[in-house]
Amino acid sequence: MNAVILAAGVGRRLHTFTQHHPKCLIPIGEKTLLVRYLDALESLGLSLVTIVVGYKHELIREAVAAWSGSVPVKFLVNEDFERGSIGSLWVARSALDEDTIIMDADVLFHPTILERLVKSSHPNALLMDETVVQDPEIREECMVVVRQGHVIALSKKMPDIYDEAGEGVGFLKLDRHDAPSLLKSVEQRISQGLLDMEYEDALRDFFQTIPVGVEKIGGLPWIEIDFPEDVLRAQNDVLMKLPEHGRD
Repeated sequence: MNAVILAAGVGRRLHTFTQHHPKCLIPIGEKTLLVRYLDALESLGLSLVTIVVGYKHELIREAVAAWSGSVPVKFLVNEDFERGSIGSLWVARSALDEDTIIMDADVLFHPTILERLVKSSHPNALLMDETVVQDPEIREECMVVVRQGHVIALSKKMPDIYDEAGEGVGFLKLDRHDAPSLLKSVEQRISQGLLDMEYEDALRDFFQTIPVGVEKIGGLPWIEIDFPEDVLRAQNDVLMKLPEHGRD
C-alpha cells in the first residue's frame, strides 16, 4: 500500500504561519505535521509516499531530505496550487496504481486513526468522527454522509436524506481497481473548468458507483488545522493526548 499526501496549497487562512512555509511544515510540539505523517506511515509499513507539492515546495523537499526515515518519498508538482485541491488530486493520478491512502496534509492525529484506515476491511473507506455534528450556520466541517452502510457524500453541503453523518478526517483509502472510477469523477469536473473546487465535492459520482465504507474514530484525538486558533488547540490540547505524551 502507498500513500499520497496533498500538500500543495497556500493555506491563506493561516497566513501568520504559512507566509514563511507550507502548512504541513507547521511545528506541533517537536515535530512538523509532515514528519508526523511520514513517521506514522512508515510505522504501518507503507511502501511509497508521494507528496503533491506547489507552494514553497523547495522547503518540503528540504524537510523530507532531512527526515530520518527510510520509506521512499517522491514528489509531484501542482503548478496551479493557488486553486482548489481538485488539481492536486488530478496531478496525483499516476500514483494511484496501487492501493493508496490519500491524505490532506493539515491534520494532527492519533496514530490509531491512520492504523484503523490502513487495516480497514473495506477496500475503499473514509474516516468519520461520528461525535461531530455540523454547525448549520457555519458549515465549516466537511461531513462524511452515509446511507445504507455506504458513503454517499463527502461535503460541507449535507443532502436531505441520509442515515448517519460525522466529520471527515481528510483521509481516503482507495482500492487500485477503483481508482479509474475516482479519476473519472475528478476529470469530469476538471473538464468543466471547476479548478477552484475542493476534491471532496468532485467525488459525488464516485460515491454513487463504488461502495465506500466508513471507519468510525469518535473519541480519538485529532484536529484539522485551518485557522490560527486550530494551531493553538493542536499544541495545547490534542498534542497532549497523543502517545508521545503518555496517552494511548
